[in-house]
Amino acid sequence: MGKRFIYLIILAMLASACSNTKYLVNNQKLYTGPEVKVDTNELTKSDQKFIANEMKGLVRPVPNSSILGLRVKLWIYNKTHARRNFIQKIFSKWGEPPVLIGAVDVNSNSQIMQNRLQNEGFFLAQTSGDTVSKGKTAKAVFNVYAGPSYSIRNINFPKGKTDLDTAVAGTAKETLLVPGNNYNLDIIKAERVRIDARLKEEGFYYFAPEDLIMRIDTPIANHQLDVTVEVKPETADRARRIYSINNIYIYPNYTLRDTSLMLDKAERYRNYYVVQKREYVRDFVFKQVVQFQPGSTYSRTEHNKALNRFIELGPFKFVKNRFEDVKTDSPKLNVFYFLTPYQRKSLQFEVLGRTTSANFTGTQVNLSWRNRNAFKGAELLTVSLFGSTDVQVSGQNSGSNVYQAGVNTSLSWPRFISPFNFTNSSAFVPHTNLALQYAITNRVSLYSLNSFSGSWGYQWKENLHRSHELNITNVTYVNAANVSQKYKDTITATGNPTLKHVIDNQLTFGPSYSYTFTNTTEDKRINSLYYNGKISTSALALGVLSGADTLAGKVRQVFGANYNQYVKLENEIRFYHKTSYYSSIAMRMMFGLGIPFGNSTIMPYSQQFFIGGTNSLRGFPARSVGPGTYNATSSGSAGSFLPDESGDIKLEANIEYRPKLFSIVNGALFVDAGNIWNLNSHAGLPGGAFGKNFLSQIAADVGFGLRFDLTVLVLRTDFGFPVLKPWLPDGQKFRFDSRAGVFNLAIGYPF
Repeated sequence: MGKRFIYLIILAMLASACSNTKYLVNNQKLYTGPEVKVDTNELTKSDQKFIANEMKGLVRPVPNSSILGLRVKLWIYNKTHARRNFIQKIFSKWGEPPVLIGAVDVNSNSQIMQNRLQNEGFFLAQTSGDTVSKGKTAKAVFNVYAGPSYSIRNINFPKGKTDLDTAVAGTAKETLLVPGNNYNLDIIKAERVRIDARLKEEGFYYFAPEDLIMRIDTPIANHQLDVTVEVKPETADRARRIYSINNIYIYPNYTLRDTSLMLDKAERYRNYYVVQKREYVRDFVFKQVVQFQPGSTYSRTEHNKALNRFIELGPFKFVKNRFEDVKTDSPKLNVFYFLTPYQRKSLQFEVLGRTTSANFTGTQVNLSWRNRNAFKGAELLTVSLFGSTDVQVSGQNSGSNVYQAGVNTSLSWPRFISPFNFTNSSAFVPHTNLALQYAITNRVSLYSLNSFSGSWGYQWKENLHRSHELNITNVTYVNAANVSQKYKDTITATGNPTLKHVIDNQLTFGPSYSYTFTNTTEDKRINSLYYNGKISTSALALGVLSGADTLAGKVRQVFGANYNQYVKLENEIRFYHKTSYYSSIAMRMMFGLGIPFGNSTIMPYSQQFFIGGTNSLRGFPARSVGPGTYNATSSGSAGSFLPDESGDIKLEANIEYRPKLFSIVNGALFVDAGNIWNLNSHAGLPGGAFGKNFLSQIAADVGFGLRFDLTVLVLRTDFGFPVLKPWLPDGQKFRFDSRAGVFNLAIGYPF
């Protein structure tokens, strides 16, 4: 009975949705869309289909949208546009008013179609249109005679001996015009823009695409044509000149009230002049920003790089640029850069929502003081106080909330601070960074940890896609400030070494290098890629020189503390493929390897790998998988709570289909797989060491989720179900159990 009732409701809704025309009055007719009939002469079937679809896309207005032939949005409009009550007011925004045939101008649409075809090489194209009615609906019918398409036979560039003719002819190798291709006006326009961009690199500052004319010669057999590229005779003299740079003036503290150039206050530094009423920044700040040299040829690339570098420096909010002729008859330019600074000092308060890798969801409060020009060298000095509270929404340790507080101080110079003289020719400014941090972490009823860290290193970008980070040294010291008796008793009762490892003192120091490639910011790409690789070490040289060897009883210390010695490799690659404008497939693979040696037999806990949770294997509680076939619950080593299992090796892969469902709601279907292992065997962790059978120890899950795009953040809910549990006996590992699902609540996408 219940199912029949639901079916009746659905049928009633469908019938109601089909009756949209009953709301039409005074002989109104609902527009159902265009029909395009393409003449079959001189066209292949594929060309006919392409032209028909292209012409349909040009017709305006667009008919009411439909789903499986049902105009649901129109039905919502008809039911709610009166807005008589609260329900109608809420749903009226989803409605869509009717598109009537009277709004369709068939003559105007026919002319647009004809123009488009002629612009694409169908010079003899003819189109006509009319409307056809049926009851209370009507459609627009267009007849298209495309005729033959004209293709390019030859492309001719200027043969003159002037600087401009020679420069235009020099761009011929990169031309967008290809013999045999159909004529296309958009490509002709793009060719003019391409030539202009190339000439801007060669000093033709005043040249413009409009100074070129593309002559088309059509009386050629077999529907072919020749394209001749020419400089218009009326092109101004200054557009024909090659311009070079004369003087460069920089105004570091410019305001709109400044109307005088104040050249009497200009102070020269290397290749530029700095003009300021009182010293806001020191002159040397711009030495890597402006690459123009007096006497060098103007280049648009160098021009744009300089503008980007000024912003990248940090203290400046706006950059206004001006080029002026030294004399009307001289091919030389003076360059002026007017920089408007940010407020030098600022105080910022932030409240953030966040999700951690351990499945903790919570809030963080930051109070930050910033000085954007601390020592008049464009240095950024930041002092931040932070505090956070995190709750594990779904996991093995619900109730053991985490509280954290600390202070972070950083100083960033917009240049390389080094005994060596590095040069940078990219559009991005390199940075030297010094950071110091202290944090105390309190895991309720378990333990408190003190963490001290500091680093000195460099960041720089080759281009928009490639970036590097080199830390000459990273120093981290972690010690247990307090450990509860409950936690100590659990260590004793379970014999699980992971619990003890969490509160072990850790001292690491050494360099690291990270490389990142990404083109994911280019929205027009169908396929995009992200890669990050990192290598880091600790006590590499000191351990070797001091002969540290824990296994031989030669444990070495620094300032009375045992230090960790290791080499660590991390790799992450992501691939995104757009299946449509609103949906995509995302894939990720991660591989990490930590090699402890000398003074260590296991990686320090803060440097180990974890798996499972909201951003990892979503069908398993956070950090509950591994190492290897070990499982704290099934092995009987779990106390009143489960440890965050960690390892020296990590292998993980994920794939996710992300369709748009409606409005701000997106969906997801995903599969996750992976595990962690220790490099060496450890007592209390049977099956935790990496071996030749590692592939048979992979854990996996499947699931689905919803993402709510709230503009300022993405709220994510995922439901994961384990399907492969490596710790179970052979024959029982692969099993789907809908009752064993894990709910994940997170902020942002997993990758």
